[in-house]
Amino acid sequence: MTPPQAGAFAFTFGLEEEFFLAHPKSRALATSVPRSLLRACRRRFGEAVAPELLRSQVELVSPVFRAHDEALDAMTRLRRGVAEIAIDKDLRLFASGTPPIAAWGEQSETPKTRYRGLMDDFQIVGRRNVLCGLHVHVAVPAGTDRVQLMNRAMPWLPMFLALSASSPIWNRAPTGLASYRQAAYDEWPRTGIPDHFRDEAEYARFVELLVAGGAVKDASMLWWAIRPALRYPTLELRICDACTRVDDAVAIASLYRCLLRLLVRRPDVGAAWTPHTRRLIDENRWRAKRFGLDAQFLSLDGRPPQPCRAVVLALLDHVADDAAALDCTRALGRVRALLDEGNSASVQMALFERRRAQGDSVNQAMQYVVDWLVATTYATSAPGRSSA
Repeated sequence: MTPPQAGAFAFTFGLEEEFFLAHPKSRALATSVPRSLLRACRRRFGEAVAPELLRSQVELVSPVFRAHDEALDAMTRLRRGVAEIAIDKDLRLFASGTPPIAAWGEQSETPKTRYRGLMDDFQIVGRRNVLCGLHVHVAVPAGTDRVQLMNRAMPWLPMFLALSASSPIWNRAPTGLASYRQAAYDEWPRTGIPDHFRDEAEYARFVELLVAGGAVKDASMLWWAIRPALRYPTLELRICDACTRVDDAVAIASLYRCLLRLLVRRPDVGAAWTPHTRRLIDENRWRAKRFGLDAQFLSLDGRPPQPCRAVVLALLDHVADDAAALDCTRALGRVRALLDEGNSASVQMALFERRRAQGDSVNQAMQYVVDWLVATTYATSAPGRSSA
């Protein structure tokens, strides 16, 4: 591939954030949500608020952004606005990969034809999908083969999962994982680390085979951790858990944006693909699921394993020129702060363990964690916030 020059290309981006709705007293996930909530959100924010697979979920869909500050301000306003509408409906909005207090068997799908079809197709797998994620779209220059770019971006996927991990609790119990969401999502077909495709043409032929065989309707049903978007000229990052702190979500999006700019302007960057590459990346994904930022990642070239934090810091150094060109150098300071403060998963577990040590029951400690999730989701700023 001879990629276009990054030059002055803006690498515009957008975010899709999924959230849960909970009852304020029990802190359990809502099993019934009034339709008036979505109507109120639509009146205030239009198509920026959308339903999700389950009634207890809602999605925020951003406009196209050109700058980190623009994205941070817009997503903060959206979160606060929807949270306030939820309060008016006697519910609470929060962001995490899984809800601490929920029984998946009590959940019901949103009454839309598409969602009913998914539930019919996937049965218990669909009903267990009590999961929320963050998706990041980044536009790339015309003429860039997005599948070849995807291949080169894949080694960093476990790192993005570790930064965003926010799902250590499932069904009222600690899982021992930083991202149980990723483990649960592996039940679905066509998820996880994509296979290696030579280019967009080969990828398209694979999709055609699936469509012809009745497996999928189109490429939007390939739910991999990264994919070329069907409706937009973007490469979509899908591996991340929903980020409790809005600053984290936008900082992760900015880092991904910088990575793609680096890969477009530097065709020499990115591991050469071997028969081992995908499996090694998937091993690192497991380590990110299990340990989050404390993971030790295998090197793709046989060198000794590296701490996840070292991988993050190395990438931050590597994209310094790209961050400067995109005017988000200071914004990536939030990523460095996240390494010190810990991701949402580590904070949730620290709060839970502290409350248990103080004498709370398991349910009381879980409720305290949900209170933190609600308050932090609503907050306008995270500690150590740094903007461009």
